[in-house]
Amino acid sequence: MFHILVVDDDKNTRRLMRAVLESDGYTVFTAENGEEALEVMDREHIDLAVLDIMMPVMDGYEFTKTLRESNNDLPVLMVTAKQLPDDRYTAFLAGTDDYMTKPIDKKEMLLRIRALLRRSRIASEHKIEIGDVVLNYDDYTVTKNNRTQELPQKEFLLLYKLLSYPGKTFTRIQLMDEIWGADSDTGWETITVHISRLRKRFEGWEEFEIQSVRGLGYKAVKKV
Repeated sequence: MFHILVVDDDKNTRRLMRAVLESDGYTVFTAENGEEALEVMDREHIDLAVLDIMMPVMDGYEFTKTLRESNNDLPVLMVTAKQLPDDRYTAFLAGTDDYMTKPIDKKEMLLRIRALLRRSRIASEHKIEIGDVVLNYDDYTVTKNNRTQELPQKEFLLLYKLLSYPGKTFTRIQLMDEIWGADSDTGWETITVHISRLRKRFEGWEEFEIQSVRGLGYKAVKKV
């Protein structure tokens, strides 16, 4: 469910990083340099960036400085061949959250990513709490006042996605690509069906509401 942006000018590194991260359940976007990474962030929601330092056009230092100067607190993990203490100092002064040197230990990288997501409260124990309502990602349940509903997987993932970013509008295509997969043969109208089911299931609940955004898609609104 979490979106990670891999920024590296080496094609093989991007391919390896994508494979490692996707195997751990992340959705991965890639870019060849910092400038391209900023363009990706304009189009997609990103939860964390993993990036090299030495890249053409805009390097890792400049990319991170640009984020911090715009008050963007996106978690950043620099993965680089630069091993000198001064390189680390420069990276942390630029605003990186963590730093690893190549060749990387894949398991350690995944652990560091989980720690960064946890510290940034994005992972938040895989739970969303809205008043008396608790969505538990680990078992696809929604609990209110000690009464628990177990949702079908797609319904839960759709609701969890919307409530993870309250007020943010998602198009049907965005939701289809993330929850059903970009290669799915399922038509976008299935989103409409699942939204209708969710609305009926939680009709009258005062904690949240799923709203249609005309001509665009859907958003969730927290009411407490």
